[in-house]
Amino acid sequence: MDPGNPTDTDRKSPIGIIAKIQGPVVDIACQRLPPLHQALYTLADHEVFTFEVHQHLDMHHVRAVTLHRTSGLSRGMKVFDTGAPLHVPVSPDCLGRVLNVFGEPLDGKDPLLPKEFRNILSKPAPLHETREVSGILETGIKVIDLLCPFIRGGKTGLFGGAGVGKTVLIMEFMHAIVALYQGISVFAGVGERIREGHELWLMMKEAGVMPQTLLLFGQMDESPGVRFRIGMTALTYAEYFRDILHKEVLFLIDNVFRFVQAGSEISGLLGRMPATVGYQPTLMTEVAEMEERIISTQKGAITSVQAIYVPADDMTDPAVSTILSHLDTTVILSRSQAGKGIYPAVDPLLSGSKMMDRYFLGDHHYNIAKGVKEHLARYQELEDIITMLGLEELSEKDRLIVLRARKLQRYLTQPFHVVTSQTGIRGVSVPLPEVLHDCEGFLQGDFDHLTEEQCYMKGNMSRK
Repeated sequence: MDPGNPTDTDRKSPIGIIAKIQGPVVDIACQRLPPLHQALYTLADHEVFTFEVHQHLDMHHVRAVTLHRTSGLSRGMKVFDTGAPLHVPVSPDCLGRVLNVFGEPLDGKDPLLPKEFRNILSKPAPLHETREVSGILETGIKVIDLLCPFIRGGKTGLFGGAGVGKTVLIMEFMHAIVALYQGISVFAGVGERIREGHELWLMMKEAGVMPQTLLLFGQMDESPGVRFRIGMTALTYAEYFRDILHKEVLFLIDNVFRFVQAGSEISGLLGRMPATVGYQPTLMTEVAEMEERIISTQKGAITSVQAIYVPADDMTDPAVSTILSHLDTTVILSRSQAGKGIYPAVDPLLSGSKMMDRYFLGDHHYNIAKGVKEHLARYQELEDIITMLGLEELSEKDRLIVLRARKLQRYLTQPFHVVTSQTGIRGVSVPLPEVLHDCEGFLQGDFDHLTEEQCYMKGNMSRK
């Protein structure tokens, strides 16, 4: 049955009528109670309005959140049952498309021709089908692979404000998955500004990775119900690509904090008492419902990169702490790094991974990463002394460490493929063995004769 077809609706008995409308929340008087999270709908001027049931008020009333604007709705309108939770059409043809929370096109092209529908609220894969994390997922980005490596099948948090290169870094991850692994990227824009979504779409097309990418947007001006569910819709598509196409899937969310905000907004509209710092009492459960579905199975792997806004730079904020508990890797983008022209602007000392140990990485990688961090940390300690007294006042040992650390800092920059048309510099990807070989050379003094400029914005040290 197609809820958008009035003739289908005419042949179907309504489940109830709208009794009350308050903002995006609608109370419905029902002849029989639909289950929680059931999708209901009504028609006004041949336009479909979809609701999701969130509360049973009594034996004959439910409270639902509309997934559309509420203008045009009125009390007494007939409400119909779709017979299922919110579901989306899935098909390999959805690659290269831009969709909304219902799987409908936002790119002006024809609707999808689905092979099947999948509920966006599904349980994680059974425990016996899941697969443990299986090594590093190389990205070709030197500073990431060396100091805060992605874990295949793991979750990475990307912390960064506006203007430090967060979007460019996300796009380069997408490019790496397509170029290095012939994989697929699924991007969820949670509460995304329309302008930002349009710019991302255009840049992805220019970079040539759109054919292996799916973009989904729940925009900032839409109902909190849409912003709350767009991540689940995107995750449903990621699971489909993992299970049916057996592909390496990169699942990107921008921004997880807006997902939490949408849940808090819905919680207040439903009349729940707020918990710590005004967040919803169901915060941990809602975050876990999404995070626990980002897993790898015998059929394929989902690796997640999640952009996270930190309110007032407070890492102890309940929402941030809850999200952090699910992450394997933390990448911190620093405004001071960007101010020095260090791109990607990853802070090498604050960023890290739970798997950063010699048993997972191996002695060779672990020792080199440790040596690089020690050099950069010592340089940071001496920066104030250098500013006041000059480099000449340091001991010979410290001076050598500082010079090597500055070259390492510049070596860990690199041009990206996705911005080649803007910068005019051809992007490079550097395999991890070459990064380890070069960094070992820096630590041993093999490149002491080079200037800092000769180490800046290039691939490996053997490339001209």
